[in-house]
Amino acid sequence: MGVAVACPSCGSDRLYKDGLRYLSDGTSVQRWLCRNCGYRFTDPNHKAKTGWRNLPSGLNLPFGLLYSCQGNDDPKGRVPSAPEAVQTLATVENNAKSGQAGATEQTIDVQGKIVEYLWYLKKKGLKEITVRHYGEMLTQLLKDGVNLMQPEEVKNFLARKDGWSERTKAIVVVVYNDFLNFLKLPWEPPKYKPTKKLPFIPAEEELDQMIARAGKRLAPLLQILKETGMRLGEALRLKWTDVDFQRKTVNITPEKGSKPRILPLSEKALGMLQTLPKKSEYIFAATRWSITSNFYMQRKTLARKLNNPRILKISLHTFRHWKATIEYHKTKDLIYVQQILGHVDIKSTMVYITIEQGLFSNTSNDEFHVKTARTVEEACKLAEVGFEYFDTIEGIHIYRRRK
Repeated sequence: MGVAVACPSCGSDRLYKDGLRYLSDGTSVQRWLCRNCGYRFTDPNHKAKTGWRNLPSGLNLPFGLLYSCQGNDDPKGRVPSAPEAVQTLATVENNAKSGQAGATEQTIDVQGKIVEYLWYLKKKGLKEITVRHYGEMLTQLLKDGVNLMQPEEVKNFLARKDGWSERTKAIVVVVYNDFLNFLKLPWEPPKYKPTKKLPFIPAEEELDQMIARAGKRLAPLLQILKETGMRLGEALRLKWTDVDFQRKTVNITPEKGSKPRILPLSEKALGMLQTLPKKSEYIFAATRWSITSNFYMQRKTLARKLNNPRILKISLHTFRHWKATIEYHKTKDLIYVQQILGHVDIKSTMVYITIEQGLFSNTSNDEFHVKTARTVEEACKLAEVGFEYFDTIEGIHIYRRRK
């Protein structure tokens, strides 16, 4: 009789089997989907074999970039550490020149160089998720049968790869170029210029439908993303101590070099947060992968249920774009929007001017609340609640605020 499985989010045992997760050691583990809160998770009773997560100093290598114990001389079958796994570039070059190296041996040698490269990025201080993304791109090229030690072969592969967008190819070129610089190998990188597109801005009703559809754990996260415009990574870093329930604010620790900020939260968002279990110091004690996979599953179901394909265009970052656009439309204050988003360079914020003008160009009949002030005290009170100075007529100051 198997060990009982319960949802780590809400504790429910009402579960669906949701496919298998195939591990790099050749085994598989059951995935589950909670029918109560919609949380998707891997069988917690599975005991993973020694793998890439056990490499030293927190070096988390991407899926598939793992030295299999098959063929190792180590009788204990352990996975080599990063320094041990690396083979010298001279070995790879000599094998390539002599033509004596087999495909498997050559692949292992290149994998060793990727491990060394990722370790180099880690020591440079790059974020864990950046290191993983770099490794995943290089590993994908290996899976497609590309010899990473032959730059011309990589260029030919990119030229023939019709399924990738110009943006994807441009990112791969940047990563591979950095990899070759690390190996001190020359090449002439191809030039791919991705087409710039404005982000999709849904209606507020569509975002609210996503929040209403989401489960117990995901719904508070989406509500906070909508109200604050923070990034997903910033939301996943939130601790219970970052939320001031008395002052109704949240203290955001930034990522990607942004500025820290304190933003208000509504009673609705605070109430949703208080329904979450406090099993960890972090509010959303989940991985980025589990959150995104759960979100995309809920999004697909909702789009089919409402017969609205626009919902399929909503991503977790869409909430940030929506918040910035709406705030600029309300205030026409670019500095204010920059402060909400935490942008260091205001050029990053200026894109929302174009978006706002495009979305609201036909809504010229904006409605306002209008107030007047005769004294400094009256003017200060209006300014405190968001009214802006508009005009002065016959000595009376007129203030307005959008409805």
